[in-house]
Order: sequence, then structure tokens, then C-alpha cells
Amino acid sequence: MTRKICVLGGGAMGTGCALVLAEKPDHDVTLFSRDPGRNAELERTRENHRYLPGVPLPQRLKLSADAAVGLAGADLIVAAIPTSFLRTSLTELKPYIGATVPVVSVIKGIENETFRRPSEIITEQLGSRPVATLCGPSHAEEFSRRLPCSVVVAGEDSAFLQSLQQSFTTDRFRVYTNRDLIGVELSGALKNVVAIAAGICDGLKYGDNAKAALLSRGIVEMTRMGLALGADSDTFVGLAGIGDLITTCCSGYGRNRRVGEQIGQGKTLAEAVATIHGVPEGVTTCRSVYNLAQRLGIDMPICFEVYRVLFEGKSPISATDALMNRPPRSEARIS
Repeated sequence: MTRKICVLGGGAMGTGCALVLAEKPDHDVTLFSRDPGRNAELERTRENHRYLPGVPLPQRLKLSADAAVGLAGADLIVAAIPTSFLRTSLTELKPYIGATVPVVSVIKGIENETFRRPSEIITEQLGSRPVATLCGPSHAEEFSRRLPCSVVVAGEDSAFLQSLQQSFTTDRFRVYTNRDLIGVELSGALKNVVAIAAGICDGLKYGDNAKAALLSRGIVEMTRMGLALGADSDTFVGLAGIGDLITTCCSGYGRNRRVGEQIGQGKTLAEAVATIHGVPEGVTTCRSVYNLAQRLGIDMPICFEVYRVLFEGKSPISATDALMNRPPRSEARIS
């Protein structure tokens, strides 16, 4: 039986997911982009030049900028819209989305002001339905070219998770399941803030020792917030946690790392962001993390210093000094 799938968002991740899903002969996949001009270019070139240059879009992958057409009869929605645009976009698209159609998010962020995770925004805007998130070390620049990749899909509905596992799994895209939706979503969001710090570290040429320490202490901060919000600590040492953190902090494809690197080299935040194709989610998520941690009394010194560099004009070197000169203590994993 054919499964009709609509992917919302024509960025790298949305396009990559559409390519993976379109490998299955029983999938009828549509990649929806709100911009008619961009959609026309995709149709003409059968390639996403902006985000995935050199990766052909097969003819069986449908393209649409018309919500009424792209979403008509969809059995599954894949949400690949940046967090800051998700709520507004879903409000506009809701009339075209079936009342019970399940949604899987591949979004990695936390909404400013509300501190909502993507799955929570989806439920608030579309109503109760099966919702899951897919996360892990998964740069679309690689898996869209069928390089091996492993991810995790998380949610509360076991049957839905198994269905997603079956739909996404190929011989080069391996999917594990996880019931810790909170932990997986938080991992995906929080690692982007640490990635900015890693980029700053690279920009300042601090070397491998400093970066290894940063990642080690960064995963501790991620776990602290996760536990405070009801996540399972094991999630943060899995694919969505340490796995995605390593990829994002070390890869040249990582948008958040690249923003941090340029800031470390002396550029302003605005100058750094202007050079990036796509949305570096860690920048907006950093505000949410800082404000939420302050509200809950969670100690996250790395994330706090990233916030001060991005939004308070603190120099990267001063932020480094603040971290290195904290009072000596024992190494406890979470405390």
C-alpha cells in the first residue's frame, strides 16, 4: 500500500529526508517549499543548488509550493522548518493538514519566550496526534549522498515509532527507536549551543585539548538541563546526545560551529550569520537555554558564556578566561 508523505521545508535536512523516503517504492513523497520561485528552480534543475549542490532529485520525488496540492491526502508529515518559523508556518498550513495525520519533526531548537520544544509546538498548533522526533549525527550533506548514517526516532507511541523506523530505514540510513522524546529533542537543541562554543574554540585556534574538554563538559551541561526537564540521562550518551554533539562540533558542515568559528576570528554575530546558508538554530536556541536555565537554577557555564558573547558583547577571550578561572572542583558528571 502506497504511503503518501509530505516533507515541510526545502532546506538541507528537509531535502535530505525527502530523498531518503523517496528510495522506498511504496512511498509517494512531496517536498513542500513555501517559496514558488525556489520551487520552480528545484523543478527546473532537479537539484537543491543552495543547500545540497550536486545531489540530483529523482523524478519520482514530487515538488510543490501549493499547500493544497502538496498536503492533500498525506499519511505522514515530516516537519523540517526552523523552530523560530514553525508556529507561524503550521498556523498557515493547518487547514490543509488532516486532523489525525501523524507528524515527525527533524527540527533542533527551543522556541524563545515559551521554551517549547518542536513536538510541543506541533501539538499546540495542530492538535493531538502522534508526534515524534528524528535526531542524531545526520548532516544532510552526507546522508543525501548515501553515506552511512545512524539516527534515533523518539516518541511516546510505540507503533508510530516502528512505522517511522520502517519508513526511514535504508541500507545506508539506520534508525533506532527511543521512548525519551524530551531527551532526544533537548539533545538536538542544546548541542547546537555547544557547537557555537566549539566553533569559537576553533576560531581562536585553541587546539584539540581545549575542544575535547569543551565537548566533555558540554555534554554534562546538556544532561543537567535534560534531567531537570524530565529526560533520561542515557539519552545524552547516545546518538542524539554525544553522537550529534561530536558531528556538529567537528564537521565543516555544521552551521552553528561555523558561526562560532567566525566569531572567534573577530566577526560580529550579524556578520557571521550573514555568511551561512540556512538557519543556525543554536543562535536563537541560546537565548532560550540561557533564560530557561536561569529560571530553573541550572548551572550551565559554557552555555552562559556563549550567550554573553553572542548577545552582550563579551569577547571570546574573556569568556574563555571566565571558564578557565572558575573555582577548582571535583569532576562529577552532572553536578
